[in-house]
Amino acid sequence: MAIVVNMPRLSDTMEEGTVAAWLKKVGDKIEEGDILAEIETDKATMEFESFNEGTLLHIGVQEGETTKVDELLAIIGDEGEDISSILSGAESTSVEAKEETTEAETSTETTEAPATNATLPEGVIVVTMPRLSDTMEEGTVATWLKKVGDTVEEGDILAEIETDKATMEFESFQSGTLLEIGLQEGESAKVDALLAIIGPAGTDVSGVAANFSAVAPEKQETPKAEAKQEAPKTTAAIAQAPKKASAPAPTPVTENGRVYVSPLAKKLAEDKGINLTKIQGSGENGRIVKRDIENYEPAASAASAGKFVPTGQEDFDDVDNSQMRKAIAKALTNSKFTAPHYYLSVEFDMENAMAFRTQFNSIPDTKISYNDIVVKACALALKQHPQVNSQWFADKMRLNNHVHIGVAVAVPDGLVVPVVRFANEQTLPQIGAAVRDLAGKARNKKLTPDEMQGSTFTVSNLGMFGIDTFTSIINQPNSAILSVGNIVEKPVVKNGQIVVGHTMKLSLACDHRTVDGATGAQFLQTLKGYIENPVTMLV
Repeated sequence: MAIVVNMPRLSDTMEEGTVAAWLKKVGDKIEEGDILAEIETDKATMEFESFNEGTLLHIGVQEGETTKVDELLAIIGDEGEDISSILSGAESTSVEAKEETTEAETSTETTEAPATNATLPEGVIVVTMPRLSDTMEEGTVATWLKKVGDTVEEGDILAEIETDKATMEFESFQSGTLLEIGLQEGESAKVDALLAIIGPAGTDVSGVAANFSAVAPEKQETPKAEAKQEAPKTTAAIAQAPKKASAPAPTPVTENGRVYVSPLAKKLAEDKGINLTKIQGSGENGRIVKRDIENYEPAASAASAGKFVPTGQEDFDDVDNSQMRKAIAKALTNSKFTAPHYYLSVEFDMENAMAFRTQFNSIPDTKISYNDIVVKACALALKQHPQVNSQWFADKMRLNNHVHIGVAVAVPDGLVVPVVRFANEQTLPQIGAAVRDLAGKARNKKLTPDEMQGSTFTVSNLGMFGIDTFTSIINQPNSAILSVGNIVEKPVVKNGQIVVGHTMKLSLACDHRTVDGATGAQFLQTLKGYIENPVTMLV
């Protein structure tokens, strides 16, 4: 059955979008994950992928044309399928919508496909699990900030959704009453599964919730528990975007002895033995949510004590794998066993770099780290060795002419890789500021999906933890990752004399499908020139 694809809301402020380019044409076969078009929003031009499979039967907005969010963008269905009724219905719906006097009515009329209007009560909107990152396949509801019966305004935060990369606030782009919650706190579901239903107060939506699946009700033959989770056949799967994070509310977490805490956060606190009254909540109205428990750092004495276990008694704690941990496991396993890794290790003299950093930081209001020097040096070296700045695909190798460097950041749930874009074009202070900003957002789970994708090379630095040398797994589809160790004071030979020196060991992991050994070695030679003589990076 045909699926109506509407203009998505790709940013929190987006009201309309322009089709910059169609990457598929009518008649083309569409696979889930294929890029349909490039959409120009109010903030950027973004690739828009399909969450469905079939044949592209109709294009509703031509290249260069602009339309409102939730207006007809395309129709996907079976090859040769008759969609004339959908097209005529969409046109009449659009005319009726323009005659409505309220924005809510307009939203409803223009976002529900005529083919299934009869299955949804008037004014009812089905909200599905959004895809909040480029690799997200399922999400977990960390916290509901609204309950059934609450009035929901456009822009209100409905819930906090834990993705494979971060916990993000999920806002509503509809107004009405929260009639149904499809997932309880702590529960997980695939992208496009039923998350909630919003509509006029008092509307009976029990049938909608019970029959919701990717297959239209009249055609559904598979039980709901076994149905393949795809975008629903109506446009009730409203495109949603994460709301920009705001600073934690200063509201006290207790009032009249009550602690405002989500059930999931309360359970985590009980498991970890954390006193909730000692935590400042960062949720709505000062509510304690999951991330507050995960980020809580007790006093040093309590932290060092650990969990008490009687002598001779076996004890363990089972911790459910987070979405981030699952994603890390999947991505790194795939990388390790599909990309033929090899490693090149070098040791650089850091005397000049240390003197350079000291002098550079003597400039007022300037502070750069050794990691900033490494990132800048890598960016410049990558421009001279595009093979190392490449990406492997099944049918081609992409040599990137831009340099976006991912910087690995450790967070409580695992590891994230925010991206410093166009690093070769930035000054050392700019790189330093960008890395500090991104690292701070990463630790507070405030990174947006755009800030975590698009890297062409990755730097992982464990030197600050006292690690001298290590190797990393490539962050695909990158072709290489650089592991940076600690600066060590040691005896070195200079001009035939043993003197005290400072060195740093680095290890380059390469994908042999794209980077040959000699190519990797040449890159490290160029990198050596920049790091051992950092003044050359200022030219």
